[in-house]
Amino acid sequence: MSVTTAAEGRVGVLERYGAWLPVTLDTPRLSLLEGSTPLLPASRLAEWVGVDELYLKYEGLNPTGSFKDRGMVVAVAKAIEEGATTVLCASTGNTAASAAAYAARAGISAVVLLPGGKVAAGKVAQAVMHGARVVSLDANFDRALEVARETADRYPLALVNSVNPYRIEGQATAAFEIVDALGDAPDVLALPVGNGGNITAYWLGFRRYQWRKLATRTPRMLGVQAAGAAPLVHGAPVEHPETVATAIRIGRPATWEPAIDAARESGGHLRAVTDEEILDAYRTVARTEGVFCEPASAAGIAGLRAAVREGRVDGAACCVCVLTGHGLKDPDTAMGGGVPIEKVAPDADALAAALGFA
Repeated sequence: MSVTTAAEGRVGVLERYGAWLPVTLDTPRLSLLEGSTPLLPASRLAEWVGVDELYLKYEGLNPTGSFKDRGMVVAVAKAIEEGATTVLCASTGNTAASAAAYAARAGISAVVLLPGGKVAAGKVAQAVMHGARVVSLDANFDRALEVARETADRYPLALVNSVNPYRIEGQATAAFEIVDALGDAPDVLALPVGNGGNITAYWLGFRRYQWRKLATRTPRMLGVQAAGAAPLVHGAPVEHPETVATAIRIGRPATWEPAIDAARESGGHLRAVTDEEILDAYRTVARTEGVFCEPASAAGIAGLRAAVREGRVDGAACCVCVLTGHGLKDPDTAMGGGVPIEKVAPDADALAAALGFA
């Protein structure tokens, strides 16, 4: 008896791009049908940003709601292949949710270290529901990652943060998908930057497609950090990073040099935007395009808009903004200003009057 589902015909990263990934016959074909996220044309947002052609790579539609799933499926599968029964990560939230989900899918254990008081509730809820051992440290993310690395070096746990090279390999598949959808690389790719792994992965993916002659060019990479957490922009660690964009609240990126190299080698640049600019873009993309992303995702949009205004990006360029996570990851920010809900009597005429129809 065959069973069909709504997802029939869709495959995960390991199956779709296995030939491009470091998998062997012994690598478990783990999957939650990650990847294959939409590349949405965004004409109304393009007008606001100041460009003629804009697309949104909406990674919030991955299984756990963020881009982390692409790399995590490869990292967890390879960890199992190498004999691991427990995976470990430090996280500002999305990595924790993804590691917990793929560990649950694979039937192994997960331990996640969270910086105390610095993680959005929606992400913690995911890790808890997937059965991970959740540990809060009285430290920022950078110290939490140091603890995770030290622990993995000394004990039998597989570290699945972006310092794990398999994570970068899996995340590179998003670049493949963009070229597959557009027929070539865009002129500019804008994305938020926290720990530096994602911009590194996209640059790797675009270069590989060009090397194999599946793309004629590579894009200029625009990496965007929050002003209160912009070590790559300022060239020095930030001891106490602060930003409303919790996913990129990182002061000492683990993938520092490769992230800088990606921006420089591509002819792009790294820049910072304020929390006000991030929140403006966050609200605008939701209201102009019907796409709800988490605040950190909107940093790329804000950065692209600023670059266009400064003349660093031509308005005629074909641009892609990567939306790294779903808005439901951080509902508190969406609701933070109070929700304008009107109270109206339960009557059609009263409703029509309130709406201005009577």
